[in-house]
Amino acid sequence: MEALQQLAGSDEVLKTVISSIQLAPIKSTNNVFHDLMSCILEQQIHYRSTKKIFQKMLRSSTIEIVTPQNFTEFEAKAFTNAKLSTAKYETVLRTIEYFKDDTIDWQVLSDSEVIEKLSSIKGIGKWTIDMILLYTLQRPTIFPYDDFHLKQIMINVYGLNPKTKLKAQMLDIASNWGNHKSLAVLYLLATKKAQLKK
Repeated sequence: MEALQQLAGSDEVLKTVISSIQLAPIKSTNNVFHDLMSCILEQQIHYRSTKKIFQKMLRSSTIEIVTPQNFTEFEAKAFTNAKLSTAKYETVLRTIEYFKDDTIDWQVLSDSEVIEKLSSIKGIGKWTIDMILLYTLQRPTIFPYDDFHLKQIMINVYGLNPKTKLKAQMLDIASNWGNHKSLAVLYLLATKKAQLKK
């Protein structure tokens, strides 16, 4: 794969990571609303979740894809044991309102257009939008530098100093990845799963 060759050729540390990990393909829902609910309700996007809270809620409700139209049913069946803060629940309601008459074709929007639209929903922050771009819309150049796990992984594998301009150090490394930043991020995040399986 050309992208992997380019990444391995530009980053020796990443070359080692790539050679040691089998990256599982991600089957996107292609559903921005559903995946936003995952981020809001679980504080994690379901593609990465280890606790599977959102997946359990889906099973409890017998709903596969959450929509603004079926959210009331989803809430009635799945929220029995869920404890949401007022702020989180208000974000859910604002997101439902925003998507109620959703006719947006998210796939044709640029990254900056997606960011502009989603950030207009109060309570939806940069990390959540990055997850939508990375996993749901599968954009190639996403680097979620404020992701907690990515920070920890890069500190460990690159030997970064977390006390001195960590973001700048991370961005400097990511600048070598060109138009394949998302792929590099997915490989780095996969090292966490690989360690858990040991």
